Amino acid sequence: MECRKRLTPGMNGTKRYQQQFGSRLLFVRYRHDKLRQRRLTTVELIVDDKPLPAPRTEVEKALFPHPNQYVELRVEYHEAELRAMVKKNGGKWLPEKKRWRLPYHVVVKLRLKDRIEGETGNGVLPVLETNDQ
Repeated sequence: MECRKRLTPGMNGTKRYQQQFGSRLLFVRYRHDKLRQRRLTTVELIVDDKPLPAPRTEVEKALFPHPNQYVELRVEYHEAELRAMVKKNGGKWLPEKKRWRLPYHVVVKLRLKDRIEGETGNGVLPVLETNDQ
């Protein structure tokens, strides 16, 4: 299918679609289908309009990484069941750091955010501990 014309609102060939769709109309396209010997008219419409979310601060990026970003977890040697669960969910052992590496969304799903340690692509993630003194 070949696009023969791409027209913006107000041009000849768009007036009736402009009446029908108003300010939501972005483009009218006339396409030719050589196989079926047809001319197709398509319109591009705005269906939703909302503000962009505010950009994340560096602190937010450090505390809440992107869901697909890898983070490092501390799992002690004697925690065999936890180690097996991390491994089952795609964790990779980093022997030089003695930590497990997993995507952040998996860590959240497994409820292991309190075990996050080390550096990430966005900076240093703090160990999320509480002072229970």
